[in-house]
Formats: sequence, C-alpha cells, structure tokens
Amino acid sequence: MGELGDLEDVTVAILAGGKSTRMGADKALTALLGRPLVEHAAARLRGLGRETLLITNTPEAHAGAGLPMFSDVIPGKGPLGGIYTALTHAAGDYVLVVAVDMPFLNRDLLRYMIGLAAGHDAVVPRMGGLPESLHAVYGKACLEPIRARLAAGRLSVKGFFADVRVRYVEAAEIDRFDPERRSFFNVNTPDDLEAARRLLADDAL
Repeated sequence: MGELGDLEDVTVAILAGGKSTRMGADKALTALLGRPLVEHAAARLRGLGRETLLITNTPEAHAGAGLPMFSDVIPGKGPLGGIYTALTHAAGDYVLVVAVDMPFLNRDLLRYMIGLAAGHDAVVPRMGGLPESLHAVYGKACLEPIRARLAAGRLSVKGFFADVRVRYVEAAEIDRFDPERRSFFNVNTPDDLEAARRLLADDAL
C-alpha cells in the first residue's frame, strides 16, 4: 500500500450545508472568539491540499469566506449529497471532507489520514465502532456508489461504506495524534459553542 504523499492529489472540502436547528442560526457563520466557525476550519485546513472548497446551499451568506463555493449537485440529500458534490467538483483524486462545525481539527491526524489513502477508496476514523464520516478522506471511486445510493434514496453515509474499500483509522491510531479527541468536537448548540470558547481560551493561556 503506497502513501499518498502528493497533496496536489487532494482537495479539501468543508461541508456547511446543515440546517443548524439546534444552534438556532447558521453554524458556519456563528462567531467563536470573533471569527466565524468556517474561518476556524479553513485556517486549520490551510495547505493540506491543492484547493479548499466550501459546499453550501447559501453561497450568498458566505461571500466573505474567500473560498470557491458549490451548492449540492442533487439537492436535499443531506451529508451524503454534500460528499458527492465535493467529489464532483474536486480537482484532486481524493477529497478530505470535514464538517464546518469542527473548530479543533488536528493537522497531524489529517495528514496521517491523507497518507493512508492510496490503495483505498475512503479513510474513515472510527471510535467505539462508530465511523466519523464527516472527518474523512474519499476518493473519486466513491462517486458511482454514492450516486447509486442517492438515486435509491439511501442517504446514510456509513451505508455506502459496504460498497467501497475503506481503511478505518482506529482509536489507538487517533490517540497518537489527538489523545483528547478534540478533532471530533462538534459545535451543535449554544452550550457547545461556550465549551469551545473555554477550550480555545485555555489553549491561549
């Protein structure tokens, strides 16, 4: 199994298409220490691939992000549709997909995952048997299996893993880079936002 060492083969995609119902406002634009969550994600991802795309169905709201933006190719298909859109528009052969509400992305872990991608169709962290599908690497080989699932209305992201070659990144591997597992902290609610503020403030001390 070779390493994917050339970041020119990788596109980074930030998915910002969620409904944000628990937050009560667009999570991507929610401010964390004075910066929108989308900017926190973009800063952590800078330089990890040849390009960074923002997948959003409200591009007018994100004009200040300074990123190429694409709306869902097939609307109304949830996160699986967002991954499909990212793969469709990616210049790279592989796409590192992350959710916009993850302000503690770990660059070393993400680089490790990218390095595992050659010879696989997807690289997906897994903890307690549960895959972190919106913190994963997907190859162009996933396009057709995802398209078939979307056409059938089978929208579970983890459901299509049975159709492709997945390299799971297990907890022990994750802990080498991120023992506190902050990478997978999602800001879904105002309480989560406050917790993220405290963590970032502590980091700054």
